[in-house]
Amino acid sequence: MRNILLQAIAAVAILAATGPSAHAQDIRTEQVVFAPGTSGTAIRDTITGYESVSYVVGAEAGQRLDVRLDASNLQTYFNVYPPGSGPGDEALANSGMMGPNVPDLNRVDMELPYSGEYTVSVYMMRAAARRNERSDYTLDISITGETGAIVRGDYADGLQGGPDFFEVRTTGGKLNLRAGPSGGAALVTQLDNGTNLRNLGCRMSEGRRWCRVATLADPGLEGWVAGDFLVEGRGTAAAPASPRPPSGEVATGTVRVRFPAGASGTDLAGNLAPGDSVRYVLGAGNGQFLYVTVAPRGPGVFYQIFNPDGSFLLDQMSADQPYRGQLWQSGDHVVEVINRGSAPASYNVTFGIE
Repeated sequence: MRNILLQAIAAVAILAATGPSAHAQDIRTEQVVFAPGTSGTAIRDTITGYESVSYVVGAEAGQRLDVRLDASNLQTYFNVYPPGSGPGDEALANSGMMGPNVPDLNRVDMELPYSGEYTVSVYMMRAAARRNERSDYTLDISITGETGAIVRGDYADGLQGGPDFFEVRTTGGKLNLRAGPSGGAALVTQLDNGTNLRNLGCRMSEGRRWCRVATLADPGLEGWVAGDFLVEGRGTAAAPASPRPPSGEVATGTVRVRFPAGASGTDLAGNLAPGDSVRYVLGAGNGQFLYVTVAPRGPGVFYQIFNPDGSFLLDQMSADQPYRGQLWQSGDHVVEVINRGSAPASYNVTFGIE
């Protein structure tokens, strides 16, 4: 029996080493973003046949990456690729081959050698893919360990190097300038699409790249912005920063949420054109718990939550991740659902106050 088991493990290792199939057109890429103040996330997803998903997560050299896969189809595995690499290249670790960085099948725990964006690619073995089998899975990704005072192992100068200037590039709405590299840091202001900024260096935090920038206006503002909304810019102060509307100002597409008599929650539905958003306003008190679930029919839908004083309770959360948290202010809270995609999107949203 032991010899049979060893032969089976060896066969899996040989096949898994080949990584995802050559059907490159079936590779989907998803940016991983951790909730503010957290060091990891649980992703629930599905692949069928030759599909594979590349999850991109940012980290710095010396931090530790822990990835665990729990799949309904036992022919499902994942590879971890270093910055600048992906499916088809040599992997740092393969979850089907136990070793120093793979303490168990479908578990990778390793210290990272470079600073940059790593790719975790989930796929099915060719035999299962040929039969067009389905795999429902949960992928737990965490990044632990503090970053040092300076960036180590900076891949292609992607953090401390790069262009002298950035330009804000969003598909809808404004970009938040924050006091620190976190979606939970205090809001400094909001930047219009097209704003040019001076690059003061980037770091990895909450699974993504955050860049410290300065506006070019006089007097200027400094702060941190999410790096995935930046492209190379120029040294001219086009599209100046504009502050967020004061608390209480109603934006276009605002809906007052009302629960049915005796209920603690409700479900609503909506449709959004590319770049549009709807703000849902609901009253709640300090100490209560708010939960929000957005179920989109199509990609590109995000949501964010504002406190009654206009500060952020939750910033730039993908619609596939529900929210539940305790409130620290009383009054009207705003849940804004945003279509950042390039096509119209419909959705259902569930609200609850406990």
